[in-house]
Amino acid sequence: MTNWRKSSYSGDSNNCVEVGRGVGIRDSKAPATHLPFSAAAWSAFLNSTKAS
Repeated sequence: MTNWRKSSYSGDSNNCVEVGRGVGIRDSKAPATHLPFSAAAWSAFLNSTKAS
């Protein structure tokens, strides 16, 4: 079972993107599906957003 997390900025909203460690991302409104990402791809994404 994956522990999905959402940003603390989302508050109690259900309109958010959730991240599952080692799994990928999903839309909280459609939790049955997700987009898989490798650890390397996720790290590259985070590094590029931090650099912006």
